[in-house]
Amino acid sequence: MAQAPYSGKPKQDAFLRAADAAGFPAGSIVGYAEIDSIIGDATRPWWLINAIEHRAGRGKFLLPAIGGAVAAAPKPAPKRAPAPKRAAAPAPVAAPAAVEPVVAPIMKVSSVSYSAVPSKSDNFVPFGHFSDLKQVFDSGFFYPAFITGMSGNGKTFAVEQAAARSGRELFRVNVTVETDEDDLLGGFRLVDGETRWFDGPVVEAMRRGAILLLDEIDLASNRIMCLQPVLEGKPVLLKKINEIITPADGFTIVATANTKGKGSDDGRYVGTNVLNDAFLERFAITFEWDYPSAPVETKIISGTLAKLGVDDKEWAKQLVTWAGITRASFAEGAVDELIATRRLEKIAQAFAIFGDKRKAVELSLNRFDAETKEAFIDLYDKVVGDEPIEAAERHAAPDGSESSEVPF
Repeated sequence: MAQAPYSGKPKQDAFLRAADAAGFPAGSIVGYAEIDSIIGDATRPWWLINAIEHRAGRGKFLLPAIGGAVAAAPKPAPKRAPAPKRAAAPAPVAAPAAVEPVVAPIMKVSSVSYSAVPSKSDNFVPFGHFSDLKQVFDSGFFYPAFITGMSGNGKTFAVEQAAARSGRELFRVNVTVETDEDDLLGGFRLVDGETRWFDGPVVEAMRRGAILLLDEIDLASNRIMCLQPVLEGKPVLLKKINEIITPADGFTIVATANTKGKGSDDGRYVGTNVLNDAFLERFAITFEWDYPSAPVETKIISGTLAKLGVDDKEWAKQLVTWAGITRASFAEGAVDELIATRRLEKIAQAFAIFGDKRKAVELSLNRFDAETKEAFIDLYDKVVGDEPIEAAERHAAPDGSESSEVPF
């Protein structure tokens, strides 16, 4: 097969010498696995992979000789002798030799050099559907899962910790209404005066057989529909560089949302959108994520305080009791707000900074309107007052869950 000449740059010749030393001389057909064995941790030779003249099939490439293969120059056509007694005919003009187009190599950054496995948190306490989620990750199956639940109840943290405990790499995308194909699949970026292709987090996860986390997916616009083939576990075409990405074994997707992709009728989650039903249908299962039970949440807040150098399990229990009552009140429609697990952790952190429990609570409640803040502070005073346990028992069912009775 005739090879078009390439530039003969030192890096290209160095790769071909390394290939020859590894047992792949000029004329060998190699795939991605053989290329990776040659380069080790170095960048793949995109001058070889992206040039049409070097392709020998899908994912296969023909190695040229060092310095490139140059076709021999065409021989000129012989001149014809002039006919007798006639004026000499003009010599024919030889057609210019066909010149094959030179395909400029695409400078590309296709993978990160570090491990994307999340770190394990000592303060994480499993609850809810955590074990089910971890089972999905441990299976290695492609099995897209949708997680829905109220803000601040630990959905994203649970996904990260499930990946950490499964030893799986995780690539997280924080979705917004502006998120588009360029953000997800990748695009060209200007680096040091050169245009380079950068893989997006979706492609990174597909290449590495990792978990893709689409966080706050219900904030997305219809631009998210570019993920339709990805959600089916199928290869995706990167049109801008004409490359097909086939997901590696272990690749899967998890999406988190405060709604079920049908919008927020009560206006609580402003900006959430109604997602295309065909898009939602591609998620195999949906986990409804609730706040942790009182014992689990007490353990979480106690752990947060202990990590901050505060040993006060009783106050942690009181905070959890207080938050539980606000949630029961919210469920009954008595108030429009509630105290989330994340809010309790922020209160614990504020106390570690200011050393004043009441101040920590008040500063954390300033985000609410004046009426709600006053009601929550009054309830807090009752729970942590002279008879905190009795105050809590008035709003607790025998099984430990909150009763329908509310204090407002």
